[in-house]
Amino acid sequence: MEHRKNNQKMMKILVTGALGQLGSELVTGLREEYGVDSVIPTDIRPDEQPNFEVLDVLDKKAMERLIVKHGVTQIYHLAAMLSARGEEMPSKAWRLNIDSLVSVLELAEKHKLDRIYWPSSIAVFGPTSPKENTPQDCIMDPNTIYGISKLSGERLCEYVFNKFDVDVRSLRYPGLIGYKALPGGGTTDYAVDIYHKAKGEGKFSCFLTADTYLPMMYMDDAVRATISLMKAPKENIKVRTSYNISAISFSPAEQAASIKKMIPEFDITYNPDSRQQIAESWPSSIDDSAARRDWGWKEEYDLDKMTEIMLENIETPVSH
Repeated sequence: MEHRKNNQKMMKILVTGALGQLGSELVTGLREEYGVDSVIPTDIRPDEQPNFEVLDVLDKKAMERLIVKHGVTQIYHLAAMLSARGEEMPSKAWRLNIDSLVSVLELAEKHKLDRIYWPSSIAVFGPTSPKENTPQDCIMDPNTIYGISKLSGERLCEYVFNKFDVDVRSLRYPGLIGYKALPGGGTTDYAVDIYHKAKGEGKFSCFLTADTYLPMMYMDDAVRATISLMKAPKENIKVRTSYNISAISFSPAEQAASIKKMIPEFDITYNPDSRQQIAESWPSSIDDSAARRDWGWKEEYDLDKMTEIMLENIETPVSH
């Protein structure tokens, strides 16, 4: 136990995109695991939390200064532009998602960092990828700039591991659902917004059809999976692109039915827009047997358990 504490004292984790939907909860999880002083959250916007640093991830020199200043040993590189927003500004999305990753990987090699975490997404799959129980390895033909950047990033991560032995690890997240931050411009974000609208207005207009199935995960499971992956021994990590990971798959109609168990008067309507086409190119369910085999992944939350937690904890109704 004493040895473990000493290791934790030496660990310094830099988190980019720390104010985002995933980052805000992952920082909390990392601090619970390793202590407040071991985690340096960064974002392009300022914040008042301990050790926080303002960082534009496209400024490689600024990132390097923070690595040196804090004696950083690991980076969780979460800063990215998500799917729906990326379609509105593809050039900017590509630069943010890829150029920043290149900088992180180069700095990791230069400064001999212990481990790097970089998130991928189910967006790496495309129209001709298998839709049901999508395997770890299959045809991947993403048709959004977000998906293309994530697939490119996966190959880059595998390359720098094989070429330079940079220990970079990754998960292909499904849609992530949590109550601590607002949606960030992703196609799966309806599944977060629906809870805010249900509690605030009692009704919701969904931009996907009633029967559109997508893989989803409650945020606590995502945080636990991420930390578990990063704690696993190096020799256990057999996939160096990105691990498939899943918990639950459901449709908007099934989610609405789950909400009605707690808010019987809740009403949902369906008005599919351009995001429907994106959703239809993605898997409806995921085979994550490699993650379960290699480092013991197992989810803890189902749809009804997640719905109960979301509706109990959302405080301020959000109107757009």
